[in-house]
Amino acid sequence: MQDLDVNEITDAVIAQMATTPDPRLREIMEAAVRHMHAFAREVQLTPDEWLKGIAFMTAVGQMCSPIRQEFILLSDVLGLSRLVNVMHDAKGREAAGTETSLLGPFFREGAPEVPLGGTLARAEGGPEILMFGRITDTEGRAIPHAVIDLWQTNAEGLYDLQAHDPSEMDMRGRIRCDAEGRYHVRTERPLGYSIPMDGPVGELVRQQARHGFRPAHIHILIAAPGFRELVTALYLGDDEHVDSDTVFGVSKSLVVTTSDDLPDAPMKGVPAIRYDFTLSRESGEAGGRVGSDPSRLVPAG
Repeated sequence: MQDLDVNEITDAVIAQMATTPDPRLREIMEAAVRHMHAFAREVQLTPDEWLKGIAFMTAVGQMCSPIRQEFILLSDVLGLSRLVNVMHDAKGREAAGTETSLLGPFFREGAPEVPLGGTLARAEGGPEILMFGRITDTEGRAIPHAVIDLWQTNAEGLYDLQAHDPSEMDMRGRIRCDAEGRYHVRTERPLGYSIPMDGPVGELVRQQARHGFRPAHIHILIAAPGFRELVTALYLGDDEHVDSDTVFGVSKSLVVTTSDDLPDAPMKGVPAIRYDFTLSRESGEAGGRVGSDPSRLVPAG
């Protein structure tokens, strides 16, 4: 038995965890304890404030369900998801690879196959746009027959899981590039939307006087044998929230605009976006980015 002051308690906890057999778990937990204790000392956290914090985290857990992951939403709005992904991409990443972005909660396996030049939309809705470009490696060589999954909101800012019965798929599809790595597909212009604001994370965002919106974007997942899977998104540059994404998913290199007169557009008369994606070769390193496993729903959208 010993009396512990505000600094000695940290050392005592770390000493008791020193027998942890897994070295990585030991490293992570020691750092977590140090930083959490330092946080409590820095802000002079009171028992009442800590109980309110526990109540908040309890409410976050209670909000989770098979179709909603409130804890990852919390990670998103605090910028932690983006930070972890940026660190993952920077570690061993080849130069010139396309930047990643958050996967979001609405990726679905088994999206319908869409032929080159086909459309992601089941029925007519908002204004149509064309996406086209090429998939290459970091040396500019074409990656033949790469597979691209795309999904997005409709013209009303809703994903199919929100707008329809879950058994229906819309505004999503899987296309296969040609032998030169080229792709082109039609879709509706997506609309930006608010993150879920009906839970504890939404209430926190309101208390911080944040708008809670994501700019209009199209999700992209690209896979090809021998290359790292690319999870990214393209953001429409004329959206009012492109510079203040609530979950910090936007990078300058992923911001796009439509044009009516791109000379190399494979289809004329449709506003078009040209974007070439670059894949990095597999490094053999284990682990994935936050939300890269489709079974883990990431409410960033």
